[in-house]
Amino acid sequence: MDLILTPSAEKFIHRMVQFSGGAGGFRLAVTPGGCSGLSAAFDIEALPRAGDRVINHGGLRLFVPEDSCRLLEGVTIDFMETPTSSGFIFHDPRPSSCQCSGGTAEAPKANLHQLRDF
Repeated sequence: MDLILTPSAEKFIHRMVQFSGGAGGFRLAVTPGGCSGLSAAFDIEALPRAGDRVINHGGLRLFVPEDSCRLLEGVTIDFMETPTSSGFIFHDPRPSSCQCSGGTAEAPKANLHQLRDF
């Protein structure tokens, strides 16, 4: 699978896995959402679910459902954190018919404290 994680995204995922005790992996599921965008749901899980592809990336274990793998093919995943919000940003190099997003989809943002309340 051709998936790129920026250093910022890797750092966030590492923090989440460490915060949960360091075992298991980071499950990332995406669905089409918004105007040519992706909506993301993630969690730390001990084992992959049936139908998940296990991707080992720089010491990280990502559990990604097959449907999400197809949507993430060729996508760069970044993580942005500001004083008021944080979230994944998906940069899709494929052309988009939407004029408002330019092919970049941003995941729903949440305060980092909310993200830590698993």
